[in-house]
Amino acid sequence: MLLTKECDYSVRIVRTLSDGSKKTVEAISEAEHIPNKFAYKILKKLEHAGFLKSLRGRSGGYQISIPLDKITIYDIVTAVDNKLLVSECLQKDTTCPNNTEENPCAVHKEFEEIQEILKKSLTKKSMQEILRS
Repeated sequence: MLLTKECDYSVRIVRTLSDGSKKTVEAISEAEHIPNKFAYKILKKLEHAGFLKSLRGRSGGYQISIPLDKITIYDIVTAVDNKLLVSECLQKDTTCPNNTEENPCAVHKEFEEIQEILKKSLTKKSMQEILRS
């Protein structure tokens, strides 16, 4: 399983805004080597999730709106891609004919354990801790 490019870019956007300053889409895109259109799309998702605030007008831009010690990589990634799953069969409302109550699937159970390890790892440190190291 790979994180999507959108997830990678979202973490990088938070990194570039981590100094607390306001930056334009162009400045963010240039700093993190992200196409402007893609950066704008991700910025909107991060703003909608409450991690960023946009400042309108001629001297507008984007700025972090939550302290970095309250944000994890998991928070950022799931804000832009709510399907961070190691397998499709872990998706809610998905029925797998190989995983029933009468006949549980051992592979499904293993994927659930891996999913939990992934989540624990991505929530272990705040962005503040990560960026300080």
